[in-house]
Amino acid sequence: MRRGLRYVPPALLLLAVLELTVFVLVGRGVGFGAALLLVFAASLLGLVLLRREGVRAWRGFRAAVESGQPPGRQVTDGLVGLLGALLLALPGLLSGAVGLLLLVPPVRRLTRVGVQRLAEGRVSSMVAGDLFGPRRVRVYRGAPQPPPAPQQQPPVVEPGRPIEGEIIEPGRS
Repeated sequence: MRRGLRYVPPALLLLAVLELTVFVLVGRGVGFGAALLLVFAASLLGLVLLRREGVRAWRGFRAAVESGQPPGRQVTDGLVGLLGALLLALPGLLSGAVGLLLLVPPVRRLTRVGVQRLAEGRVSSMVAGDLFGPRRVRVYRGAPQPPPAPQQQPPVVEPGRPIEGEIIEPGRS
């Protein structure tokens, strides 16, 4: 974690340079006043959406908890919406464009799935199950693949019968 933090200052500097470059290019294209008005309008819209997305995330979380469902999906969807609104609220055309993209439903859905997978990979299976519910796995029928190393043979399962199992994470026993 700490190793990744050393990249934050250069990344912020790069972001500032990119934002300034985009602003100058847009300013040359549409005029300085229009570019400044665009940045101001996007920031104002982002501030309004921050409140809306926050309330929406909180309501989704509460609804999931009250119905007894895992709240992870609503939480990640709310976080993606809040991130989009926050990026839109930041003064800058590039961050505003990314923030606006995160608020578009298909992009938001894809980002939510990516955040969920990232979170599932960083927590134990038990915690991931509590947050996001049971994991979905794909089972392929066909010729059985030979095991990579000599291990105990798995039992033969009749087609159509459910099988019991557990998820064993790599590096844990």
